[in-house]
Amino acid sequence: MPLQQERKQTVINDFQTHGTDTGSADVQVALLTARVEQLSEHLKKNKKDHASRRGLLQIIGRRKRLLAYILKQDRERYQALIKKLGIRG
Repeated sequence: MPLQQERKQTVINDFQTHGTDTGSADVQVALLTARVEQLSEHLKKNKKDHASRRGLLQIIGRRKRLLAYILKQDRERYQALIKKLGIRG
């Protein structure tokens, strides 16, 4: 269950740094966060779906690595991003 195209486009528009930015670390973290939220809702209804739980953990790990990269590059950008996304970081 990938993200719907409209939801994905709104996330990209909210976090892009310039008009054609679709793959920066900020956008990737925002897309992964939206996917985490979607999978979390799915797992609340389907508690025994272990394959999706494993996928969720992989997505969280990828997001964690990207956030570590952003933190190394620019601490203020990192703080602004986790505040805007509402994650602990």
